[in-house]
Amino acid sequence: MSLKVKETTEVRLVFLGAAGVGKTALIRRFLQDKFEPKHQCTVEELHSKEFSIGGAKVTIHILDTSGSYSFPAMRKLCIQNSDAFALVYAIDDPESLDVVKSLRDEILEVKEDKFTPIVVVGNKTDRRGERTLSRQDVLSSVDLDWNHSFLETSAKDDNNVLEVFKDLLQQANLPSRLSPALRRRRETIPKEHNNRPPMNKTNSCLIT
Repeated sequence: MSLKVKETTEVRLVFLGAAGVGKTALIRRFLQDKFEPKHQCTVEELHSKEFSIGGAKVTIHILDTSGSYSFPAMRKLCIQNSDAFALVYAIDDPESLDVVKSLRDEILEVKEDKFTPIVVVGNKTDRRGERTLSRQDVLSSVDLDWNHSFLETSAKDDNNVLEVFKDLLQQANLPSRLSPALRRRRETIPKEHNNRPPMNKTNSCLIT
């Protein structure tokens, strides 16, 4: 007897990583097709966007986190309540990859599932002359040892940004018909509103 898998119509994606690796830049590039070269410290911000696909509504929540992890209990709660994770490091910052490794261990421990949807993202490929982390070395660890997806990106050049989100959503079991809609994301996703109400902290997870 075959079981019908219920399609997910709501999903929470979380971007985690050290400060300054470009988490906010990746999210902004995806949502607004913009890039801000000046780094600004992020506290936490939750973006919620709704897609209308084949008559069905799919809501995607994207949590942009801080690079500071002072409250482990809050981070644990955040992990428990999230569906898929982008672990971001910078290709010119070896320490940021160490942070990714620690975060991965924590996610697998909290979720108690080695098949938790995770995409490891090596950002800032536009800094080719400053690279200190070999793509092949990281790929070997992530793909062979960790069995996770791996992509190198540039928020500045808009390289592979869309692919990160597509990978996360596919792993989170969103309907497969969502993929072509993502190719038209700038028409499908409403533009960001600056006057949106503040987040309800009782329903959000803070990593400060």
